[in-house]
Amino acid sequence: MKVDLYDFANKKVGDTEVPEEIFGAPWKPRLVKQVVLALQANRRRPWARVKTRAEVRGGGRKPWRQKGTGRARHGSIRSPLWAGGGKTHGPEESRDYSQKINKKMRRLALASVLSKKMEDGEVRVINSLTALPKTKQLAEKLRTFFGSSKRSPIASTLLVPNEENKDLFRAAANLPAVRALHPGSLNAEELLTYKHILIDQRAVPLIRRHYAIRKP
Repeated sequence: MKVDLYDFANKKVGDTEVPEEIFGAPWKPRLVKQVVLALQANRRRPWARVKTRAEVRGGGRKPWRQKGTGRARHGSIRSPLWAGGGKTHGPEESRDYSQKINKKMRRLALASVLSKKMEDGEVRVINSLTALPKTKQLAEKLRTFFGSSKRSPIASTLLVPNEENKDLFRAAANLPAVRALHPGSLNAEELLTYKHILIDQRAVPLIRRHYAIRKP
C-alpha cells in the first residue's frame, strides 16, 4: 500500500510502502471501544475500602451483660449494627477490575485506528524525524509543520520515531500535548488520545513486525 511521504517541514517528497493489513484495515468501532475500555480497566486500581468489624477500633469487651438489663443483647460495639462499627459488603482492596483481551484483538483494534486516522489525513509518514535534543527546537519544528504561530499551542501530536532516536524522546517529554512513543509500544488508546500521528519511515518495518496479523 503506497502513501505520501513527507519531510519534517510538511512538504511531500515522494511516496513509500506501508503494510496494508495495518494501515488499510476496515474501521471496527465496537472492537476499538472494547479494547480501549479493557486497557483502561487494566490500569485501574481499587482505592475505595471500608473496615470490617475485625479492623475498627474498640469493642474489646461486651458492652453490657447478656440478660437482665431490658436491652437487646450485644457482644461488641464493633458490630455493623452500631454507629462507628465495621461495615459489611463494602468495597475491598482485593477487587480486580482487569479484563482479558487477546493479542489478536489488540492488534486488530490498533490497525483499525491507524487505518481510520490515515484515511482522515491525521497520520503522516515522515522521511526522517530528525534528532532534536532540545525541547524548544522540537516545538519550533512542530509549529512549522502544522503552520501555527509561536503564541498558539502546539497541536496534539504523537511521534513514532525510529527506536534509536533517543534525543527525540527526551525533547518531547516536556511538551504537554506531544508524546514520543516507541514503535513497539503502540496501542489503540494512545493513538486515539492524540489528534495527529507522525511516523518515521524507518519505524514502519518495526510496526509491521510487531503488529502484523499472522494468518494461520
